[in-house]
Amino acid sequence: MSEPIPAPQAPSGPAHSTGNLLELNDIQAGYGRAAMVLRGLTIKVPAATVVCLVGPNGAGKSTVLKVASGLLRPRSGEILVGGRDVTGQGPQEMLSSGLAHVLQGHSVFREMTVAENVLLGAYTLRDKAKVAERVAFVQHLFPIVGERWKQLAGLLSGGQQKQVEFARSLMVSPQVVLLDEPSMGLDPKTTATVFEQVVRMRDAGVAVLLVEQNARRALETADIGCVLDLGRVHITGPARELLDDPQLSELYLGGRPAESALRKEG
Repeated sequence: MSEPIPAPQAPSGPAHSTGNLLELNDIQAGYGRAAMVLRGLTIKVPAATVVCLVGPNGAGKSTVLKVASGLLRPRSGEILVGGRDVTGQGPQEMLSSGLAHVLQGHSVFREMTVAENVLLGAYTLRDKAKVAERVAFVQHLFPIVGERWKQLAGLLSGGQQKQVEFARSLMVSPQVVLLDEPSMGLDPKTTATVFEQVVRMRDAGVAVLLVEQNARRALETADIGCVLDLGRVHITGPARELLDDPQLSELYLGGRPAESALRKEG
């Protein structure tokens, strides 16, 4: 039996416990003078839980992660991390508050070693003992990271590079990791491996908010599913129940936009 993986520590400071590590409440957000992308969106992410966002293209899934990570300021609404109001904070402040964002596509530095890539995630840490502790944590969580520690990241496969990105995001002990399309560009076998690593993060005590076009695979992995359409959550519930619901499958998982389908039925 393998040794249990220690859970990451949450940032210290005053907070009002809500039972959720991340809350987006009644969020309105958009880009410039364009129409709103998110229109009253509310999402809650409990501890040690994978919450996945699925829905048609243009539903606002990636925009949710940009708002949560501070890349896009909401025009109204509230963002709570560990019960703290962090609304309006920028990316650096959000990272310090306990949110790590793994962007869409590959973001490793190919000419740097795996070690150098991972340690970039610890650039805000000044305690060498803490850095060593986090290195041991991510190497235990993602064995390939330790095995290839001194190799150039560019020599790794796409799935292995994704694990390096995951490891880098965990170096600052985040409460919640935001994952944007982690399976993008990966073959089915590698995709399965990546989702196994998402489960390992969850089992290590890290909450995950996941955006994924491969809706069925995401719901098979997640604990909670949120179906987005037209900038708001239309349905939320246990991921397996959403996956097994034939009407939801037809409306949202088969690529048919919900609104047009509902108009047809109504």
